[in-house]
Amino acid sequence: MASQLERLVNTYLAHLAVERGASGHTLSNYRRDLARYLSFLASRGIDTLEAVAEQDVTEFIGWIRSGDAEHQPLAASSAARSLIAVRSLHRFALSEGAVKIDVVADVHPPKQGRRLPKALGIAEVQALLDAPDTATVAGLRDAALLELLYGSGARISEVLALDVDDFTYAAEDGMLRLFGKGRKERLVPLGSFAKAAVDAWLVRGRPQWAAAAKRATPALLLNKRGNRLSRQSAWLVLQEQAEKAGIATKISPHTLRHSFATHLLDGGADIRVVQELLGHANVTTTQIYTLVTVEHLREVFLTSHPRAR
Repeated sequence: MASQLERLVNTYLAHLAVERGASGHTLSNYRRDLARYLSFLASRGIDTLEAVAEQDVTEFIGWIRSGDAEHQPLAASSAARSLIAVRSLHRFALSEGAVKIDVVADVHPPKQGRRLPKALGIAEVQALLDAPDTATVAGLRDAALLELLYGSGARISEVLALDVDDFTYAAEDGMLRLFGKGRKERLVPLGSFAKAAVDAWLVRGRPQWAAAAKRATPALLLNKRGNRLSRQSAWLVLQEQAEKAGIATKISPHTLRHSFATHLLDGGADIRVVQELLGHANVTTTQIYTLVTVEHLREVFLTSHPRAR
């Protein structure tokens, strides 16, 4: 027979599914997090939510961060997600009259370390951009993709959404129109290297692959079947070209966006300009890149100055 806690959790999950319209993925995460919570409470002999104290919840967070013989330790972000599930359960119990107070209200998630975005060095970027074999159609397409990513600082979704007409307009006035999150439009300058790479693709490469399509597409970047290039395919292109360039670190399309921002700031660009180019709604999001450049300065100092150590 299910315990009082198990019945409460099942009722709460049904509430999420039926009344809140939670997705299957969300329900699966909540079910797993709450099952671990109930297991922890059971190990302490707690079988009702009313018997839970704030200290129990705090120690539960510490327990999942440390792990045990049966559970791997959770990262701070995963522990924070578990706390959200626990907090939501207690709020639900309070609203249903199952408990009189919310003991989780003042429990805070573990602090997450600030992750600095990884940027490639200028020499690494140059090696990557030189890697595609532009004597082939695939190489022309890959060169255009990489030059657009690094030359504009665009998100991969923004580059893949570009149509031929978007580039045509950009080539005329030197500004590329991108649509970011929430379909927010922004203009970024189109550099000569990116323009030359896309020009070469449009003239010598795209017509060959476009002819293979069953239905014409306005997409700027295509796959061999003449369809718009997908995110997965773009990711594979980057991995292939990074390997050819001898880049050992793990990179993604976003790495080129990070490199774009970092190199601009290293070159003396104003942070507000970089914010506008990246399409960040708030300058605090862009400021993370200033920390990257500070780290770079520190590394150069430590390795170059005779009195640094």
